[in-house]
Order: sequence, then C-alpha cells, then structure tokens
Amino acid sequence: MSLREGASAVALPAQVTEALARLAQKQKGPQRHRQPVAIIGPGDGGAAECEAAYAVAHALAGAGMAVVCGGRGGVMAAASRGAAEAGGIAVGILPEDDDRNANEWLSVAIPTGMGEMRNGIVARSGVCLVAIGGNMGTLSEMALGLKWGKPVFVMHGDVALPGAVQVSDVNEMLAKVLACLLDD
Repeated sequence: MSLREGASAVALPAQVTEALARLAQKQKGPQRHRQPVAIIGPGDGGAAECEAAYAVAHALAGAGMAVVCGGRGGVMAAASRGAAEAGGIAVGILPEDDDRNANEWLSVAIPTGMGEMRNGIVARSGVCLVAIGGNMGTLSEMALGLKWGKPVFVMHGDVALPGAVQVSDVNEMLAKVLACLLDD
C-alpha cells in the first residue's frame, strides 16, 4: 500500500497489512465499528504531518473505517483526501454555520456554528483519536478524548499529555490504532 499524488510511499509491514485485512473483515459484519476514528491535527500542518494523516486515513478507510475530523485544511484535509481516495467516508465537523470552508474531500460536512467548541464533538465522535501534529485545538481534542477514556495516539505532537500514546511513524501509529480497533 502506498500514498498517491506526490506523497511519499509508505511500505506497510506484514503485521499491519494482516491487521488491516482483519479489520476489513470485521467491518463487513455485525460487530463492526459504527463510530469513526477521529483524525485530528492543525489546519496549517506541514508536509510531514499531512503525509502521515493521509497515509493513516487511507489505510483505515481502505479497511472500512470511517474517519471524522474538523473538516477544514491541513491535517484535516489530508485525512479526508486519504479516506476519500481509499473509497471511504470522511466526516467533517465544521466550526462555522455553513460548509463554505469545508475541504473538498469530505463525504459529509456538518456545520455546527459552535466555533472551536466543535472540538468536543470531534473528540466524542471517535472510537479513538489519532493526533498528528499539534496546536491548541488539537490539544483540546486530545485532552477531552483522554478525559472521556478514549485511546489517544500522538505523532509529531508538541506537548505530551499523560495517558496519550506517543508513536514515531505511520507504521507504529497504524499498529497501535489497529490493536485498539481489533481488541474485542
């Protein structure tokens, strides 16, 4: 499996590929995850963060998981594009009261009119949270997720929050998230 359209290729280890196949099988049955994975990160994320968000979303969506994000640019757009290009679903929880600023890859845009308070909806929506990059909005989503007992996985984060699981690369992120999703 690899990234598309100019992003660097990510070779997935056999363990991750096998776990993605198991997740895809699970997602076809009655025990599937109905909640999406929340992929969170800054709207002005750099190339490394955006490539990682794309790769994680692409892999998970390819295995039948929907993703939810803040619906705008940067890491959110990269995750939405990854999910869309894998044939999956990307839901955006927007801060505005319309969808004018929604990224083009969303399957569903949900304008909330709540401003940054929408971060709570993003955090509550995910079965787990994948934080790639960091800023105050991402930190607020991570903190809420941890407060609500949700697994939070972090890559390229600025601040370490107690209880959040730090990972070093896309392969480790996918391995940790898949272990969480396949834990019955």
